[in-house]
Amino acid sequence: MSQPKPILLTGASGALGRVITKGLAAQGWTLRLTDIAPFPDPLPAEASFTRMDLNDGVAVLRLAEGCGTILHFGGISVDQPFEEVLGPNLRGLYYIYEAARRERARVVFASSNHSIGFHERSEKLDDDCRFRPDSYYGLSKAYGELMGQLYWDKHGVESVNVRIGSCLPEPVDARMLATWLSYPDLVSLMERCVLAEATGCAVIWGASNNARSFWGKDAREKLGWTPRDSADPYAGQLAGKLSGNPVIERYQGGAYTAREYSRTSPSPK
Repeated sequence: MSQPKPILLTGASGALGRVITKGLAAQGWTLRLTDIAPFPDPLPAEASFTRMDLNDGVAVLRLAEGCGTILHFGGISVDQPFEEVLGPNLRGLYYIYEAARRERARVVFASSNHSIGFHERSEKLDDDCRFRPDSYYGLSKAYGELMGQLYWDKHGVESVNVRIGSCLPEPVDARMLATWLSYPDLVSLMERCVLAEATGCAVIWGASNNARSFWGKDAREKLGWTPRDSADPYAGQLAGKLSGNPVIERYQGGAYTAREYSRTSPSPK
């Protein structure tokens, strides 16, 4: 049996990148880690780290050489002005997909619930719902998913778009009873994204097994992924923990929907 190809993980120095690094390294994967910030933890035995800016296309191509999967968690990871999002989240993503095309690698894209954040909480969404981004950050994630579709249709590059909900050690408010993704479920999802025989261009709701979830059908059966954790045990302590803001509480994207919100009436469905 041939040695599995290395995994390239961008955004490795971020909170989720560090969780993924620890989890996949413990399972024996060879990891190439990169971020614009230094890696703050001791490097696992089968991991290397290269400090890199996603705007450097040559560096992205060089680092991806020989990799079988690119876990793309790099870029601006929170709501920021358009000019800050533009470089790493749009141009940087193009370089990632060009590297994947050259290496015939699979891309696992850290998308976000903020790509669909202006759907109301009363809606149950499947993976084919329309994009309703709630911020420039969310807009960049919709762009990223469409980039994956383009590279699948035109070049046959496989991708998994993971619409991450709220990935924290535990849920902290009522909204997260629907959106929470545990760290162990994140790691198991990443491993299934790497190991799945074929993915095409797939969408996964990045949430644990939460009874209050806003989200329904996706491609998890294709990956063989089943989340094991749930936000349900936290319902008693969090069900009443609301923001008090009617815009935040109306829409699935939560606080991102209310920032710079200037409508005088709710947006139509």
